[in-house]
Amino acid sequence: MDKKKLSERDICTKFITPALEQAGWDRLTQIREEYGLTKGRILVSGQMHTRAAPKRADYVLFYKPNIPIAVVEAKDNKHSVGAGMQQGVAYSDLLQVPFTFSSNGDAFLFRNALLSEGVLEREIKLDEFPSPEQLWQWWEASKGLSEAQAEVVTQNYYTEGTDKTPRYYQLLAINKTTEAIAKGQNRVLLVMATGTGKTYTAFQIIWRLWQSKAKKRILFLADRNILVNQTMQNDFKPFGGAMTKIKNRQIDKSFEIYLSLYQAVSGNEEESNAYKQFSPDFFDLVVVDECHRGSAAENSNWRAILEYFSGATQIGLTATPKETSDISTTHYFGDPIYTYSLKQGIDDGFLAPYKVVRFDLDKDLSGWTPEEGMVDRYGNAIEVREYNQRDFDRSLVLSQRTELVAAKVTEFLQQTDPMSKTIVFCEDRDHAGRMRSALANLNTDEVAKNSRYVVQITGELSDAQANLDDFITPRERYPVIATTSKLMTTGVDAQTCKVIVLDQHIQSMTEFKQIIGRGTRINENHDKYYFTILDFRGVTNLFRDPDFDGDPVQVYVPPVGGSPVPPAEPFPEPEPKPDWDAGTGDDAQTEVRKFYVDSVDVKVAAQREILFDAQGRPITGSLKDYSRQTLSGEFESLDDFLSHWDAAERKQAVLNELKAAGIHFEALAHELGLGADYDPFDVVAYLLWERPPLTRRQRAAKARRADVFDKYGDKGREVLDKLLDKYADAGVGQIEDLQVLSLPEFKELGTLVEIVRQFGGKAGLQRAIKELEDELYSA
Repeated sequence: MDKKKLSERDICTKFITPALEQAGWDRLTQIREEYGLTKGRILVSGQMHTRAAPKRADYVLFYKPNIPIAVVEAKDNKHSVGAGMQQGVAYSDLLQVPFTFSSNGDAFLFRNALLSEGVLEREIKLDEFPSPEQLWQWWEASKGLSEAQAEVVTQNYYTEGTDKTPRYYQLLAINKTTEAIAKGQNRVLLVMATGTGKTYTAFQIIWRLWQSKAKKRILFLADRNILVNQTMQNDFKPFGGAMTKIKNRQIDKSFEIYLSLYQAVSGNEEESNAYKQFSPDFFDLVVVDECHRGSAAENSNWRAILEYFSGATQIGLTATPKETSDISTTHYFGDPIYTYSLKQGIDDGFLAPYKVVRFDLDKDLSGWTPEEGMVDRYGNAIEVREYNQRDFDRSLVLSQRTELVAAKVTEFLQQTDPMSKTIVFCEDRDHAGRMRSALANLNTDEVAKNSRYVVQITGELSDAQANLDDFITPRERYPVIATTSKLMTTGVDAQTCKVIVLDQHIQSMTEFKQIIGRGTRINENHDKYYFTILDFRGVTNLFRDPDFDGDPVQVYVPPVGGSPVPPAEPFPEPEPKPDWDAGTGDDAQTEVRKFYVDSVDVKVAAQREILFDAQGRPITGSLKDYSRQTLSGEFESLDDFLSHWDAAERKQAVLNELKAAGIHFEALAHELGLGADYDPFDVVAYLLWERPPLTRRQRAAKARRADVFDKYGDKGREVLDKLLDKYADAGVGQIEDLQVLSLPEFKELGTLVEIVRQFGGKAGLQRAIKELEDELYSA
């Protein structure tokens, strides 16, 4: 057998997999081939999107189904034994596993980051691959686990009756938390961006601790009814009859898993503190959802619950640790044991990226001062002073400003998709009500189809629960637009929300992150891959804050001696009311006198889309300069660019690489004066080397004149002509996706199978498309 002629897949099948099985690795439970780590970042261009290549390891080896322990990277035999090591180490770093192997079928290069044998890397024979027990013994020793601790750590997660398994970062969070608790750590903080599965991760942690008998009675605390209900109905459902929800302060001590609102077990009066019906040692694990909220504050009623059960292990879950001069999540729970950020989630393709369109309104920029003696709509004398953006919709209502914002939101939806689920964040309930009315007036055709096209969702409304449930349910079309103030900032799993409108003055980074989190979930079944932020208050300036996606910096200083003046509660704690009202106190109406003015014109002074670089930072300078600098690092010369382009099997893959590096081709073409009719190929060549550009239609016309396609016959030529039409309309990505042949315009030429057969099979069609591309981009 000549190994040099074998493909990489053949090397895996004939040499690597047999070596693993011979060493004692079980093919069904321990060897995972072509293991997907990430999904590939979603790249957005105009209204189109595509995905960058996902990260996929050739092999990930698991000691137990929940414990990844090694990565094996394979290469064909034309490469050296260690050619895959660098790539394998990158995957090992992602999984945080200590063992990496590279092989070309001749041997393995073995990297042991624990230095168990006193050397970092060494070559071993195919029949010397270490067993699962050997690798685990080395890793277990490095962790310092006792036998009892190892039993907890190796307890499997829940898989029964489901194909769902934790993603790599969820596994890390689960394993790190479980291990820390097994070793005796009693305060644990997990920081995971909204939409990355905090509750599912918490369920798996609780399941393993519960199944291993390390923790027997568990309390899960949240501060919103919807959080508790969603958790019971979805992620926690496998607990079945062992689980209960505490309602109406009624305590039944026969269960093992308890879920509760803070408000259902606490209050301002001693007799209302229902949690004291439990003994302080009743629970041995307390999990606090959204722990940056009420329980983060010293001397709060909600913190008192945690302190009452202080003997229990406590886990805090949040996307946004709160660190102010008065409140500190990390002071109570400690530094995060694991952090998975918004940026990581977007880079990995698990979270939706966002576009930002900012509107600067003239009165927001210049302010407004009433004339002496001016009265408002209701005859109230308006206080004479300068009113600015902070005042608008709080102490002064400019009705034309509300109508202008509603008009711009409507205009955006009509230009994109009027049925895009949209949340409009307003200053308060009054503002949310007026915004609902303005949007309804501008969308009478949609409201005529369904009166719930636009609704107000705030805590005091009797239909708020029903409207919220339908808004966040993907299969429900209505409501489409929801106006709110605070109620939907956190804990609302709005999977299909495509537009977030900011017409609220926000200074809190925590609140900003929570609001952005409403749009970060992806739902491919409902075509939700990215979302758009329409900013009318300059709130997205917070994207420029270096702390936007960084680790929290603790600025809280705990008091020394004596009782400090209690800091203000971040959210009021109302007496519990039936179901919906429990947990909605944070949406309380602020009682501030307002003036309502109808006669002041408000206009858009500037409108622009904010673009972001590869690190997620706003591009503040010239897009041309930024792009030139970025692209110059990719290509040394025009010849280098052309050779890289010609060598690529798929041109779209090159474009995806450049988009992932932060190149915005449409905006760049516009800034260069080229418009949307030019290929990104021409945009790059023109920007860097001033090569005269051609439009896509010019390139298509040039390619049509080539006689190289005559060999495919009349029908084949017809197919290629239509592919050139698709290229002229939408670019090279269209012709490289064979599914384009299923579109209606190709039906007259035959089915997809018949068209492929015309070229002698899939490989023949791909050769023809490569020839077509060669003609498109020939000098």
